[in-house]
Amino acid sequence: MPDFRRFLKENRMFAFDGGMGTLLQARGLQPGQSPESFGIANPEVVIGIHRDYIQAGAKVVTTNTFGGTAFKLDPSLDPVHFNREMAAAARKAAGDHAFVAGDVGPTGKFCKPLGEYDFRELVQAFKQQITGLVQGGADLILVETQFDLAECRAAVIAAREVCDLPVAVSMTFEEGVSLTGTTPLTYVDTMQNLGVELIGTNCSAGPEGMLKVVEAMLPRLRTPFFVEPNAGLPELEGDQTVFRLGPEDFAEQIKPLVEAGAKAVGGCCGTTPEHIRCACSVFADRAWSLPEAPEPSCLVVTSRSQSVAVAPHLSSKVIGERINPTGKKVLTAELQAGQYTEAFRLAKEQIASGAHILDVNVGAPMVDETQLLPDLSLALGSRVQAPLCLDSTNIDALEAALNVYPGSPLVNSISGEPGRMQKLGPLCKHYGAPFILLPLLGRKLPVTAVDRLKVIEQLLLEADELGIPRHLIMVDALVLTVSSKPEAAKACLEVIRHCRDEWGLATVCGLSNISFGLPARELLNASFLVMGMTQGLSAFIANPGSQRLMESRASSEVLLNRDPQARDFVANYAEWKPSGGPLPGRESNMNGQKSSVVVETPSQAVITGAKDEVVALVKVELDKGRDPFDIVDSDLIPAITEVGEKYEKKEYFLPQLLQSAETMQTAFEHLRPLLESEGGAKEKTCVVMATVEGDIHDIGKNIVTLMLQNNGFEVIDLGKDVPAEKIVATAREHGARVIGLSALMTTTMVRMEETVSLVREQGLDCKVMVGGAVVTEEYADRIGADGYSRDAVEAVKIAKKLSQRA
Repeated sequence: MPDFRRFLKENRMFAFDGGMGTLLQARGLQPGQSPESFGIANPEVVIGIHRDYIQAGAKVVTTNTFGGTAFKLDPSLDPVHFNREMAAAARKAAGDHAFVAGDVGPTGKFCKPLGEYDFRELVQAFKQQITGLVQGGADLILVETQFDLAECRAAVIAAREVCDLPVAVSMTFEEGVSLTGTTPLTYVDTMQNLGVELIGTNCSAGPEGMLKVVEAMLPRLRTPFFVEPNAGLPELEGDQTVFRLGPEDFAEQIKPLVEAGAKAVGGCCGTTPEHIRCACSVFADRAWSLPEAPEPSCLVVTSRSQSVAVAPHLSSKVIGERINPTGKKVLTAELQAGQYTEAFRLAKEQIASGAHILDVNVGAPMVDETQLLPDLSLALGSRVQAPLCLDSTNIDALEAALNVYPGSPLVNSISGEPGRMQKLGPLCKHYGAPFILLPLLGRKLPVTAVDRLKVIEQLLLEADELGIPRHLIMVDALVLTVSSKPEAAKACLEVIRHCRDEWGLATVCGLSNISFGLPARELLNASFLVMGMTQGLSAFIANPGSQRLMESRASSEVLLNRDPQARDFVANYAEWKPSGGPLPGRESNMNGQKSSVVVETPSQAVITGAKDEVVALVKVELDKGRDPFDIVDSDLIPAITEVGEKYEKKEYFLPQLLQSAETMQTAFEHLRPLLESEGGAKEKTCVVMATVEGDIHDIGKNIVTLMLQNNGFEVIDLGKDVPAEKIVATAREHGARVIGLSALMTTTMVRMEETVSLVREQGLDCKVMVGGAVVTEEYADRIGADGYSRDAVEAVKIAKKLSQRA
C-alpha cells in the first residue's frame, strides 16, 4: 500500500468502513457495555469486523477507539495501551489491503469557558490516545463526530504534536449548525487553516439530510471531503435499536453526495458491510477531481461561529482598533486589575458600528500579557461572534492566546525582526492562525515602494521555507505620515496594488498614521481609504465609530460593485443626512448584525449574557425599593425565557445560551439571602436528572440541569451511569415531580425503559421525560415516557407541563 497522502492524491474515490457499534452488538456487546471494554477483551471480534468491511470494499478501516481518551475509558484501561492494541488489531486485519484510521471521538467535555477544562487538558488527553494509535500502526488520524470547534482544534493540534500522519476531521451538524453554533463553512475555513488533509461530516442524519451540509461546505472548500451518514434515524424494535435504511436505498441516497464531489464515502450508525458494498458500486471506476470552489482563494479569520474572508476582490473588512490601552485610562486601570468590563463595552460598541474583526491589545504597564491576552481573548470569544486579531510583540503571550481561542484568530504581526518569522511563523501554522506580515527590517523604515516590496519578498521566501501556506498571510502596506514624508501615500498605494496583482495577497493598513500632525485628520483618513480600496486594500485598522470613515467605505463598496444591489448601503444609509451626526434609529451595521443592546437592567444583562454587570444592576433595582421576588419574577425569569426563544429560532447558539444561564445564576445567587430572609424562597418543583446506566456522556444533561435551575426548578443531578433503582429511590426520597433521563448511545437508550417501568411499578406520582442525541419522540412513546425534548430549552417547557399535571 502507498502512504495515505499519496493515496489521497489519486483521481479516484474510495470507501471508509461503516458502523462499528452495530456489528459489535450483533456479536456479543451487551446493553450498557462500552464498545472499548468489549473490544479490548474480544480483539478477535473486532478483527473480524474490520475484515468484513475490507471484503465489502472499504479501503480505510476505523479503529475501535471512538471513546479512547482518559475522559471516557474505564479507569482500569491505560489510554496508550488500549489504543495501541486496538490499532494493532485493525492493522492485523488490514494488512496491505487497506489503511488504518486511528479513530478519535469527542471527549464529552467542553473547553473553558463553556466547560471546566483547559484547552491543553483536552490536547493532552488526545495526545495520549494518538500516541497509542501511532504505536499500533495507524496510517492516518480520524477525528470524528465532533460538535465543538475548539475540541476539533485540540484534536488536530494534538495529532500534529505527536506525529506526522495525515489528519482527517469530521463534524456533525443538526439543522445546519453544530451543537456550539459552528456553521459548515466556518468549520471548513478553520480546518483548512490548520492544514487538515481530509474534511468531512458524519452521523446526525441519513444521506438525504447530509446534502445541505455538504452544499454549505463547498463555497471555499479546497480540500478533499468525505461523508459518513447514518442508515437513517434509529428506531427501537423490542430491546434492539434498528436503522431502517437498507443497503440499496443507502447507496441510492449516496449518489447526490458523490455528484457533489465527495472523495470518500463511508457509513456511521446502523451501517453494515453490505451498506458499504452497495455504496462502493455507486462510484466504482468513477474518476474523481476536487470540485471547483465558487469563491476565489482568500485569507479567512474565524471565531467559533463566524468567518470573515479577506481578499482584494472582496469587500474591505474593518478591524476595530479600540481595545488598546494606549491613551485609555479606564481600560488601562481595568487591565491592570484583571477586569474586562471596559473591553467588553468597547467590543460591543465597535461591532455595532460595523467592525468585522476586533484587534485586542493588552500591552499596558504592570500587565502580564502572557496571562491577560489569553484570558481576555477567551472571555471575548464567549461574548462576541466577531473573530479577534491578537496584537502583541510578546510571542509567549500570542502562543498562550492561540492555545485557548476557539477559531482562527488573526495575529498582528510578523516583521523582519531577526528570528521573529522563525519563531512565530511555525506557531501560526501549527495553530491555523492567519497573520499580518509587516515589512520592517531593523529600525529603518522602508520609505519607497521598491524598498518595502523587497522586504516583503524576503519575508515571503522565509515563510515558504518554513512551509507556511500563502493563504495564511496578509501584508501590512505600512502607512507612514504624509506630513513628514509627502510621498508616503503613493508608495503605500503602490505596495497594495503590487500585492494584489503580482502575489494575490490581501493587504491591511493602520489608517490613522497617514494624517498624523495634520488638521482634519478624519477627512484625510477617509480620502486615503477610498484611494486604497481602488487599489485592492483588503482591510483597515481603524475606529469604526468614525462616521466619515464608515460612510466612505460604504459608498466605495457600491461604486466598486462589491455591494450587490447596494443592499448594505440602502440598509444603513436610507435615512442619511448631510448634516452629519449619528443616523437616528439605525438598526444594522456593515457586519450584518443588529446593534448591541445597551445593558441597563437585570433583564437586559441576562439576555446579553452580561455576567459581570448583572449584580450591580440588581443592586440598583433593590435600592429603588423593588421586592427581590418581583425582580426574579418580572425580570430574570422572562429574560431567560426570551433567551430560550432566541435559541429555538437559531438566533442564539449554545455559547450564548450558557452565558445567559450563568448570568441568571449569578443574579439569583445574589438575591438568594434576601429571598430566604423575606419569608423563605418560594417552593420549587423538584426534578431528578440522570444519564442512564452504562452511559458516561453528560454534556446534554448538564445543560438541561442548568436551564431548569434558572427557570425555578430544584434539580437533583445524579450524574452519569446511574442505575434505574437509584434514580427512582432518589425521586421518592425528595418527592420529585419529574425525572429527566439522558442517553447519547443507542446501546444505552434502552435503559430508559427500565426507569419508566420502575416508576410505574412503584406507583410514584412522578412523570418521566427523556432526551439525547439518539432518542426520538417515537422512542419516547414506545417506552411509555411522559415527555420528550430535543434540547435544553424544550426540556424546560416539557418539565413545566409535566409538573403541572403530576
